[in-house]
Formats: sequence, C-alpha cells, structure tokens
Amino acid sequence: MAPNDSAETNGTAARGSAGRRKAARYIVPVAVAGVAAATIGLVPALASSGDPDLPKITAQELIEKIAASDTQQFSGTVKISTDLGIPSIGGLAGSLLPDAGGKDASGADPEARLTELVSGTHTLRVAADGPGKQRLSVLDKASEYSLIHNGDQVWAYDSASNEAYHADTKDKQDKSTRGKDKALPEGVPTTPKALAEQALKAADGNTSVAVDGTARVAGRDAYRLVLKPEQGGSTIGSITVAVDAENGVPLKFTLRPSSGGKAAVDAGFTSVDFKKPAASSFTFTPPKGAKVTEADEAEQAAGGHEKEARKAIEQAKGDLGAFEGVNVIGEGWNSIAEIKTPGGAALPSEASGDVPAEALQFLDALGDKVTGKFGSGTVFKTRLVNALMTDDGRVYVGAVTKDALVEAANNAG
Repeated sequence: MAPNDSAETNGTAARGSAGRRKAARYIVPVAVAGVAAATIGLVPALASSGDPDLPKITAQELIEKIAASDTQQFSGTVKISTDLGIPSIGGLAGSLLPDAGGKDASGADPEARLTELVSGTHTLRVAADGPGKQRLSVLDKASEYSLIHNGDQVWAYDSASNEAYHADTKDKQDKSTRGKDKALPEGVPTTPKALAEQALKAADGNTSVAVDGTARVAGRDAYRLVLKPEQGGSTIGSITVAVDAENGVPLKFTLRPSSGGKAAVDAGFTSVDFKKPAASSFTFTPPKGAKVTEADEAEQAAGGHEKEARKAIEQAKGDLGAFEGVNVIGEGWNSIAEIKTPGGAALPSEASGDVPAEALQFLDALGDKVTGKFGSGTVFKTRLVNALMTDDGRVYVGAVTKDALVEAANNAG
C-alpha cells in the first residue's frame, strides 16, 4: 500500500467546494434518502491485484480532483446491492404508483422497474456519451431490462415480457418533463459517481475526511477517500470512495453502518472503459411481436384512472400542507427532522379501535416502544435510517440511533 497522506480535515476539505456541498442540516431527508434509502450498492466482485504505488495526494486535492472530473464517455459493468435491514421491495413499489393497474400500463415503464434497484443485488451494464446519450441495462439470469436515452427519444425494453415503452420528449419540456425524467431518473443513483456526489454534499465541519491508501478497482489504479462522522450517535460509520487516479471518476462506493457488519451500500465497477461507446449502444428497434406502449397514448388511454390518480395526488399535496413544517434539530450527520402531523394524528392504538388487534401486534413487532419526557412512542429502525413516532403525533427521523431520537424528542419540549 502506498504511503498516502491520510491527513484528516475538520471539514476543511469538504468545504473546499462549498458551492457543491451545503450543510447537511438543510438536506436531512435528501442526504439520507440519497445515500441510504434510495441508494444502491453492490456485493463486490472487483478485480484485485494488490494496492498500486501512487504519488501522495491530500484529501483536499482528491476532492478537488473529483469535482474537476469532466469524464462524460464510458461503458462498463456495475454490480450493486443494498442491505438496509428491510425486506426486498421487488416489484411492490411499482404496484403502488398512480398508473399501476391501468389497462395500458407497461411492464417496461421505467418508473416502476427502476424502483426495484433500491434493494437486493443487481448487475448493470452502463454506457454514456455525454448528457444526451445513456444506456442502462439490468441483467437477470434469463432476461434483461434496458433503458436507452438518445436525444429526445427514450426507449425501455423488458425481454422477459417482450414489452417496450417509448417516450418522445421533443417539444414537451414546457408541457411535461416526464419523459426526460425517466431518461435520467432522480433518486435512483446507478453509478459510484452519483452516490459519491451525494455523500460529499453531506460532508461538513463535523466530518473527518482522509486519504487512506490505494486500491485496484476494475483494473484501474485508485485512491481511497474515507469520510467519517466525528459526532457520536450517527448510524453511518464510514463512507469509502475509490477514486480513479487518472481521471478522478469514483469507481467504487462503500457505506458501512456504525453498528458494524457488512456494508449497507456497496457499489462498484467490475469493468470500465473510458473510450467513446459505439453509436449502436444508444439505438433501439423493438423486436418483432413486442408490445409497444407509447407514453402519450398510455396517458390518454388511462382516462378516468389517470384523472383519479391526479386528483389523489392533489389531495395528498393538500394534506401535506396541513403539516406544521419540518424543524431540523442538530447539524451534520446527526441532523434530525422533526415533523408534526396534522391535528396531532398518531399511530393507531388498541384503545382507538381503529385497527384489529392482530394488525396492532404486527405493527408493534416492527418497532420498539420508548418513553421519555416527551411521553411515549415507537421507534422504527433500519440499519441506517430510524424514525420515532410519538403518541401525540410527532415524527423524528434521521440517520441516527434510537437514543439520539429519544433525546431529540425530550429536548424538543
């Protein structure tokens, strides 16, 4: 292992690109969701041939190298998986979407299919040629799902069902960005770079940032950048980013919980090529016999179903408006969002008679009952994100321990 500088910073390196990274207290759910709940990672199968001997580099210089990287052309394979301590979502999330169940719903619709990446283990083939051309293929044992973005054309194809989905985003930016969003879905990072950028946004004055040696990832020499919360009480133990020594592209991302055990999020290239991908990578013609669903036609055919879905969304927005806002307690990795529910609504109880006793038993099994100065409530836990729901209708959520949530509720008054 090369004797790299492992000089820790007290947030100095992280603040070196302040324009890119705001204090985490302003983005608690965003940072947590991006780096934890909506993150995807991998069980690594990365080539290793010993740690390379590379020139020394400081944490500040390495962060600047990532920020300055303008690599927009690459192709390769990424293995990803997430272990948040919650059941695999599979296709469940898709069934909860407003359009799910419509007679013209497509099994290839990216909105439904890409949500499957938030849990479990997956192998992806990825390619990009600038902001206008990307391809993402999710490989299964006997099938493949592909999403192709080429200019204003978006195609998705599921080989298992022989269904295709097509959206033409030309001249629709003022009317709808739906097709564009599906070309580059937000909240579902599919490369180590996307995950690393979200992690760096959360780095602030309460973060130790250091270069911890070198690594060999997907046949490339890389530096290891390690971020660690300096505060106690965070469920995040460390984040390690393997950064390509030549071009500054993150090649591997690993998030380990403070509770120990295997990585909760681990994403990395198993192979990567930074040459311009072949133009054929971004072209698609539906196979013979494939069922093709056009985005516009599907929306029109949905008719009343679509209207009802939109009405439900507007109603939900109105309900959210009844919340008394979000109060952020603490700073950095220990930030906790306090939310007061409308009318002090709380979890159903046996006394309320709102739900059967069996359902209450199941609900209780998912969380831990807690008490304190705030009263009583239930803490629901994953390996990274925990939430306290009090009996008087308050919610405290963050990437912090149960004790930290209870302390926040006690101090909130």
